[in-house]
Amino acid sequence: MAERVSVCEVGPRDGLQIAKGQMPTGIKVRWIEALAAAGVPEIEVGSFVPARLIPQMADTGEIVRAAIRIPNLTVIALVPNLRGAQTAYEAGAHAISVPVSVSEGHSRANLNRTPNEQIAEVARIVGWVREQPRRMKVLAGCSTAFGCSIDGVVPMAKTVHVAAALAEAGADEVILADTVGYAHPAQIKATVRAVRAAIGSKLTGLHLHDTFGLGLANAYAGLEEGIRKFDAALAGLGGCPYAPGASGNIVTEDLVYMLENMGFETGIDLARLLAARAVLHEGLPDEPLYGQVARAGIPRTYRAAA
Repeated sequence: MAERVSVCEVGPRDGLQIAKGQMPTGIKVRWIEALAAAGVPEIEVGSFVPARLIPQMADTGEIVRAAIRIPNLTVIALVPNLRGAQTAYEAGAHAISVPVSVSEGHSRANLNRTPNEQIAEVARIVGWVREQPRRMKVLAGCSTAFGCSIDGVVPMAKTVHVAAALAEAGADEVILADTVGYAHPAQIKATVRAVRAAIGSKLTGLHLHDTFGLGLANAYAGLEEGIRKFDAALAGLGGCPYAPGASGNIVTEDLVYMLENMGFETGIDLARLLAARAVLHEGLPDEPLYGQVARAGIPRTYRAAA
């Protein structure tokens, strides 16, 4: 049996939040269905944020309610606060992702809170979720964990402190996010080691951007340190509207190609994943799409792990 690596598709949230156009709700649902049909196990389908700030997310409730009907799919929604968590729960989300910026500047720009205030909000969310009859997993993402386009260098000790505080607040999982794509492989390895020493198995994944073309190299560094969960976006869409200079996520298709060729099982059919790009293009015809596998085609030497 090949070792399993979980790939979480974040295109419908991270990818669309910065897109110039708005994908129609019906096409967005078909896109998520195509991703699930390719074997993607987890999809972050949207975020419960004010529509006046990010109009692309105005239909997230409807999207969640449609996505939870898809068999074998874990449906995740990003929420900034307790009110968002309650709305996600009511819509039926299986898990929520709560962003907590390590850097002060990004925290204030993105959430209008300090990192400590947002950590306290995570504790409030966890407390509320645990009182509910239905289980909903709480994922905490350490945004700007490797650098910030507003504050610059983010000391590793600060990233470790925030990750430890989130684990203490009761988050089920902690994910380190390279929000602006500043990380390099040696930094990934050192930070993963330091955070794991502080919180152990609660550190589960990496959320990587490809601003300087180091996204897959950083994913490889994470693999070497035992990370077995990665966020990625189909066609490399994505970026944070409150992090100047942030570019797209690592490309889901390219990540799957690398993982499967290395012998890791993702459960994702690469050909069907590439086919999902057609639905994405239909919904956002003017948005540029990226990806080396899509450009070159699946080579005859490709062999899936399972």
